[in-house]
Amino acid sequence: MDYLSLIKQPIETELNDFIALFNQSLSYTDGLLESALSHIRNRGGKRMRPMLMLLMAKNYGGITEATLNAAVGLELLHTASLVHDDVVDESAERRGQQSVNATYDNKVAVLVGDYILSTALLSVSLTHNEKIVRRLAQLGQTLSNGEILQLTNTSCDGLSEDIYYQVIEQKTAALFEACCSIGAISAGKSDDELYAAIKFGQNVGIIFQIRDDIFDYFDSKEIGKPTGNDMAEGKLTLPAIYAINSTDNEEMKELARKVKARTINADEITRLVNFTKQNGGIEYAEQSMLALHAEAQQFIVSEVVDPEVAAAFQAYLDFVVQRNS
Repeated sequence: MDYLSLIKQPIETELNDFIALFNQSLSYTDGLLESALSHIRNRGGKRMRPMLMLLMAKNYGGITEATLNAAVGLELLHTASLVHDDVVDESAERRGQQSVNATYDNKVAVLVGDYILSTALLSVSLTHNEKIVRRLAQLGQTLSNGEILQLTNTSCDGLSEDIYYQVIEQKTAALFEACCSIGAISAGKSDDELYAAIKFGQNVGIIFQIRDDIFDYFDSKEIGKPTGNDMAEGKLTLPAIYAINSTDNEEMKELARKVKARTINADEITRLVNFTKQNGGIEYAEQSMLALHAEAQQFIVSEVVDPEVAAAFQAYLDFVVQRNS
């Protein structure tokens, strides 16, 4: 099934407007800054977050100029956070191409990230909506706190699902929540009418991250990162956490500690990946996604009236669970 076409169907014109506005905001006349911004523009991506914001606005009354500027602001904030995260994680790749810090250096990456963040603030100011500006600012705080929590988690010995979910909720899920709440606000919804939209966004964001984490246990050029990359960066995700906790294997616990200390080697990562796959880690993570999928389904049933928009939301939710890149 062509999920992306179904998602885009009710918002295709507005999505094209967003893309043009986003690319314009990531343009500069010449020099190193233009080179770096062009490098980032070429990554493209599926536009999952902007599409969700546009769909939410469409559902609750209509896509406005404020919706488009807010979508650009949020995607720029997300882009800036990724540029900075790659510096923190010392990542050489992003979506199958060299990261900004690998292409240039850390100094350039930090400064380019700062420029993009400032551009995000400029874009969201064009909404002339204090509630949207406040929510985007709060999102920036939450993303930073989530990254700090993740760094703290890598330095402790425990293997906790609760902490894993706390990190997701303050990183990926926070982005999807913001898409939903800001999209609804841009269409005229008040703060006390946002709960269902926010909960839907949180569920979608957690599903999205769990699926991303499952990718790390398989080798695929489509995904754009090598197998075991998360472990190489000091991160233990849901499949490994479950497999280790459910078996109480001391050898694997030691490898987990080496992951967090970032002293694990490639052969040991392979052993831990294989152990996780052989001990139900992938199946457990997939069942966790399906439970959240069922919960998110209730939003479509209770909150979405237009059949075309409902079909787009359904395609969005199904795609997040089933995507392979």
